[in-house]
Amino acid sequence: MPPSTSTLLRFSRTARPAFRSSQANFFTSQACRTRFQFQSQFRQNAGKRWQSTTAESAEGHSWFKRMWDSPIGLKTVHFWAPIMKWALVIAGISDFYRPAEKLSLTQNAALTATGMIWTRWCLIIKPRNVLLAAVNFFLGIVGVIQVSRILAYNYRVKGEGPKVQAEAAKESVIESAKGLEKKVVEAVKKA
Repeated sequence: MPPSTSTLLRFSRTARPAFRSSQANFFTSQACRTRFQFQSQFRQNAGKRWQSTTAESAEGHSWFKRMWDSPIGLKTVHFWAPIMKWALVIAGISDFYRPAEKLSLTQNAALTATGMIWTRWCLIIKPRNVLLAAVNFFLGIVGVIQVSRILAYNYRVKGEGPKVQAEAAKESVIESAKGLEKKVVEAVKKA
């Protein structure tokens, strides 16, 4: 015998409160509330999530205020280190007018290596410092030009190839280290 419609209606009415209470328990659980709070907060900040806090606060400020508060601004070493390092670039450029025989191969090779290594490193570190990368790039370029001038001079005048020049530089470093070692030993004996 099929159930009557009144029986079905009574059953659905009696089942509704039980169904509602299980829903209420589900939605009032702590995990679910936290999830819904996160989702609503995420929707509110969806447009802002890729902006930094300095970008929001810098909208109405002057250029000086933004540079002062910037992570690579005027009050940080990230600004002043490149400014001071330009002195090395200017000194290297002024050495273009010196004869190649008076230039130091080891010093200019060190400047070249410093410029090349730090150019790449300045673009990797956070905060990325493009000003420091630029000065290191130019320091590397100046170093490459000076090293090229020195090697060309030594090859042309002395007839030395790069291997001979490297050996001579190695020997001079060893001799200076031995001289320094003698001075240290004499100073220790006196003390």
